[in-house]
Amino acid sequence: MKKLLILPLILLLGILLVACSQGDESGKKKEGAEKASEETLKVDKGLLNVEVTIPATLYKGQDIDSIISEAKNSGIKEVIKNDDGSLTYKMSKSEHKKMMKELKERIVKSVEELKTSEDFASINDVAYNKSFSEFTLTVNKEKFEGSFDALASFGLALAGMYYQLFNGADVEHYKVTVYIKDESNGEVFDTMVYPDELNENNDK
Repeated sequence: MKKLLILPLILLLGILLVACSQGDESGKKKEGAEKASEETLKVDKGLLNVEVTIPATLYKGQDIDSIISEAKNSGIKEVIKNDDGSLTYKMSKSEHKKMMKELKERIVKSVEELKTSEDFASINDVAYNKSFSEFTLTVNKEKFEGSFDALASFGLALAGMYYQLFNGADVEHYKVTVYIKDESNGEVFDTMVYPDELNENNDK
């Protein structure tokens, strides 16, 4: 299994555990709560704390109790397992801000590593937008279609979805689109939209 597939979740949990183990700090004035649906996300920003709820679909197949235990042992203020299977993390505003900064830096670093990775030889370049809701992979089409390099899109999409969720995206923006572009002529010959791709695979 290529390492990029497990990178986003490890990256996310690592940032959570590091950022939230620094202790509480004073926050700024109340910014209000971000709107969200029950099955997508909820980021509530209070006077001092931020609550982030991640949907159950992104924890599918994982040991939720172990995730909660490890998070608490690492210093996260509180982790709540909701009735719908989602998890709510509570942290200070300063911790949330730091977490978002580190998450962005690590996604960018992962993209740069992907460009030169021997594991994904057909991929020559990766571009992305500011919110990580779109990624464009420029590839050698012949090599790409004869390999498993499309798996890289899953790793990028998962990282992008987590970034949006923790940044307070609402249901209308909870999507990541990955474009596959032929380096020889600039043509986009494949497009994948997440989490739609995940839902389709689960239905098969």
